[in-house]
Amino acid sequence: MREEKSNNPSLPKKSSKKQTWLWPAIYVGFSLLFVGMIWGYNAFIGSDSDVADGPRTDANGAPEEVAVTSQKENMKFPFDEAALDQMTILQDFYDPTASEESQENSLLVFNQTYETNSGVTISVEGEPFEVFAAMSGTVKEVNLDPFLGDEIVLEHEDGLITQYRSVKEILVKVGDHVKQGQAMATATENEFNPTAGVHLQFEVFENGEAVNPRNYLAF
Repeated sequence: MREEKSNNPSLPKKSSKKQTWLWPAIYVGFSLLFVGMIWGYNAFIGSDSDVADGPRTDANGAPEEVAVTSQKENMKFPFDEAALDQMTILQDFYDPTASEESQENSLLVFNQTYETNSGVTISVEGEPFEVFAAMSGTVKEVNLDPFLGDEIVLEHEDGLITQYRSVKEILVKVGDHVKQGQAMATATENEFNPTAGVHLQFEVFENGEAVNPRNYLAF
């Protein structure tokens, strides 16, 4: 007796249905996984950026100070630059390597004695003028001397010292921090160098030694 073959077509169709939904399901699963990875990565980067952009703290949780690099100042004239055309150097800095004429102009004469000039003697048409800080710094000394002339000494961050002598009406005191270009006093005359009339004796010291202000300024 011959066995009859099953004519039920439902078996192969069930197998086909399983195969048709399996791959889309796998595809959707991988897509969701990929999207989740991207979202998690972006969230991690965002939180890390927030931490980096926020205030820095030390081991105790206190705000950490961040050093700010300031631009180095270039020395400026110790008077209003608008008066540069009216300015005259009466006596120059004494340089032993300079010409004989320059050295002769660098001698200060008092009571028939000569002294070498350790700065430059500045006049603005023989009239009083405001004396400005050539650089930002701290007032180290204010010396009152009617013979040599009252004097202001500034100390600067780079180790330079500038001195402003033969001044009156002083507006600063020891310990004050002054900004470059700030008015500090008024030029006047003194007994030590009466032939110069109203003038400013401007001096620059580097490592404790007087240097030619022309090294820093184009007088």
